[in-house]
Amino acid sequence: MTLRGVTLALLLALLALPASAADRADLRVQFREALAQARRPPEGAWKRLAASLEEAGYPLVPYIELAALREHPTRLERREVERFLARWPDTLAARDLREAWLRELARREDWTTFRAFWQPTADRTLQCDELRARLAGGGKLDYAADIEPLWQGASPLPAPCDPVLRAARGAGLLDDARIEARIARAAEAGRAGTAADAARLLDGSRRSDAERIVAALRDPANTLDKARKWPDDDAHREAVAWAIARYARRNSAAAETAWAGLEARFKWDAAQKNRVLHALALYRSTSYSDDAMARLDALPEAAEDDATREWRVRVALASGDHAATLAALDRLSAQQQRDERWRYLRARILDKLGRSEAARALFAEVATQANFHGFLAADWIGAPYALCPRKLPIDADADAALQRQADLARAFEFRALGMLADARREWNFAMDKLDPLQRRRAADLASRQGWYDRAIFAFSAQPETYTLYERRFPLGMEKQVRSDARTAGIDPAWAYAIIRAESAWMSDARSSADAYGLMQLLPAVGKQMAKAEGLAWSGAQSLFDARFNVRLGTRYLGLMADRFDGSPWLASAAYNAGAGAVARWLAARGTLEPDFFIETIPYRETREYVARVLAFSVIYDWRLNGKVLPLSVRMPRIGQAYRPPADADARKPVACPAATDQATALTP
Repeated sequence: MTLRGVTLALLLALLALPASAADRADLRVQFREALAQARRPPEGAWKRLAASLEEAGYPLVPYIELAALREHPTRLERREVERFLARWPDTLAARDLREAWLRELARREDWTTFRAFWQPTADRTLQCDELRARLAGGGKLDYAADIEPLWQGASPLPAPCDPVLRAARGAGLLDDARIEARIARAAEAGRAGTAADAARLLDGSRRSDAERIVAALRDPANTLDKARKWPDDDAHREAVAWAIARYARRNSAAAETAWAGLEARFKWDAAQKNRVLHALALYRSTSYSDDAMARLDALPEAAEDDATREWRVRVALASGDHAATLAALDRLSAQQQRDERWRYLRARILDKLGRSEAARALFAEVATQANFHGFLAADWIGAPYALCPRKLPIDADADAALQRQADLARAFEFRALGMLADARREWNFAMDKLDPLQRRRAADLASRQGWYDRAIFAFSAQPETYTLYERRFPLGMEKQVRSDARTAGIDPAWAYAIIRAESAWMSDARSSADAYGLMQLLPAVGKQMAKAEGLAWSGAQSLFDARFNVRLGTRYLGLMADRFDGSPWLASAAYNAGAGAVARWLAARGTLEPDFFIETIPYRETREYVARVLAFSVIYDWRLNGKVLPLSVRMPRIGQAYRPPADADARKPVACPAATDQATALTP
């Protein structure tokens, strides 16, 4: 048999796990031990266990040798890598080893071998290493093919790109204009480090000018203090303009004061002045300053954008001036005016102004959408919610074929071991080999096996799969969620909505803010809730235990609700932004109606989070009860006491708005 035939036979054999659960459990124990042996002395101790697992057809065998090879990358030899790649072709494990080997070859500067093993990758470090290898071999760079994909945007580049960029600069591919354009993009994005890296490619006065912009981004207050003695030339004006724009984001009042002292001192060009005026207007608006509307009204047309236009609406709305709000809605761009958010708000304002017929017609249009504003619009006209649930038809043969796919088999096995990050990597690797229908079926299969987040991400990415509600809104851990929510004094549908919004059912989720698990609890909160519940606390990692996390998370959610009269919408805002922030907003705008208040929340993340959680609450209520508590009932006025719904409370039906949408199966 040829090597290709042996490899194919081996891969097929690896998919056939023993039928016995006890046998599978035993193999998993052996795999963990073999993996541990591969990572510690004596070298080669893992081989006996690996051979046994391979004979049993265990799908994760490649990862044992991979672990051993990666343990000592500086001692890797070409023959070891070639043997592994030949034995496990077209696998994620092979790709991982190849890339580890390429990184080691780059460290050794063995560019000849590097080029022999090179395959395209999304890894930017390796992309730059490949360009270094080409240069070392006497090759040339091309701006469009090699440099532009790295250079566009404002993302920082890894250190191995530096010699490539210097070479591109020396070859005339990165002229001053291209470098300064990247610095401008970086300044716009607030990326001082990216701007500093690009500035180092400039020479003489141009470099000094660029470094002044970097300083303006890093310490705008100090830059503005120095600017009082600067000469009035374009380079110094540019730095001042960026400093004020950056400072306005941090402290709009101080930026306003600085501008008042510097505006007349410099002869601004239109772009510089518009940048300053835009930043001041925008950030005076986000803090609802008394002069916010005046700043917005004074903006030159060229300085306006979608952000300033939508903040004009919020400032008018917060003031209670309905005529000004409608005028601000009229100034939105055509694309903004198509959005359900602004169409719903227009209907509300039209109704406030006595134009009830026009308002009702617009509410009816928005009510066809299964989202926060669509549900609210339906409540205003007494319409059922527009939910058109569909399902992928079950295909046993297709499921069986998917389960025989080698990469998916490894993904499911990693998940069974609780190695979720590895499972997702194998999953993503497998998805690249499947056609769209196969990817949908794989996600559906994963959800049926309790791997909910795969279906949530897959079916939330395309509008045509939004109506697969059973998969997008799974009822995982139903008995516990119902019990814990009721013990905490909250609605189970709301608890489910928080889980779905926070982690999309990824039990090992960890945020940049150091929040953990299904309900994204901070360790300090988890420790506090564990103590209140009389549960042992073993550190932040315990929050990755789904059951432990949900018990503590529902308890914390109940405390947030208690702080805000039981109101789930205010408690959701506090869950996301903190109770202190919500208290400040209430002190400033606590007389607004709930939907208006939500739209005036200063933080975009929190505005969208509250709307998402409330919409998810409706869908989960329907999934749990068949009918739905009206969303407007979940949004009591500020200061009005709220109690969780009881089973006997009146609920409204759901219905498809068009007969053509009433199919229950999603066809390929």
